[in-house]
Amino acid sequence: MNPKLSVLTEARRGWFSRADAMAAGYSDSELRRRLRAGQWSRLSRDVYVEPSGWPASEPSWDRARRLHLLKTRAAIERMGEGAVVSHQSAALLHGLPSWGLDLTKVQVTKPVGRARSDVLADVHRSRFEPGEVTVVDGLRVVSPARAIAETACASSYEVGVVLADAALHQRLVTPDALVATADRYRFWHGSPAARAAARFADGWSESVGESRLRVLMANYGLPAPRLQVEIRDQDGRLIGRVDFLLGVRLIVEFDGAMKYGDAADAVLAEKWREDRLRACGYRVLRVSWGDLDQPQATADRLHHAL
Repeated sequence: MNPKLSVLTEARRGWFSRADAMAAGYSDSELRRRLRAGQWSRLSRDVYVEPSGWPASEPSWDRARRLHLLKTRAAIERMGEGAVVSHQSAALLHGLPSWGLDLTKVQVTKPVGRARSDVLADVHRSRFEPGEVTVVDGLRVVSPARAIAETACASSYEVGVVLADAALHQRLVTPDALVATADRYRFWHGSPAARAAARFADGWSESVGESRLRVLMANYGLPAPRLQVEIRDQDGRLIGRVDFLLGVRLIVEFDGAMKYGDAADAVLAEKWREDRLRACGYRVLRVSWGDLDQPQATADRLHHAL
């Protein structure tokens, strides 16, 4: 990329259009050649990026987030004033997890005017209450509480819990704001899921996996667990903080992907910690990502352990 296009792309926060490339001295044939060679990539019609500076080992979910945010900037710039990033696109801008989100198209809401969707964006029409629009990284975006309510209505209760837990944990919202916002839009299609998620949300949940495991436990009639409980020995010395304490003596730990990496000392430390927990009379049960995809079997394990 020549210096002129590089400056234009940086000004747009990572994307450029065909017109930008032409203005920087490139021809259509050179644009096509760079696309074929993989030097540039097409995000959508007339929206391009140069991915050479992106991390080669970037996880697929982080790459999907990056691409969606680039498309969001392109969509908003083309729509001009009045357009506000909403739904799952707003959730990403607020730094919330991308698990379960449909990132195929950018989500935008306008308070007035024609809501015309295209291949890049779904455009909704809705009014905003005071305080429901903020600015994130230069873009007008709905508030975290509204983004969560919108996304839960359009997706699922479980997605709503994941987003709401994360927003509470990051202190982006308060429990009251989550509930009040979900209740405000109780006539939206899908609002029962959003309202239930707002009430079930718990800021002590520290990951997507923990949030999904909480939903699984509740769905299968397990008692409500205590989260992030500090366990101490008989002398009062801290053994560790556990993800869930279920009942009186059952510790449930969620093992997320790459929790320990390749560090043998971390694995040994965790084994030593677990041995101490068992010596104090606790049982320890571990749940992984794969277990979440087998909810009945996982719930049966937990019931049996109790």
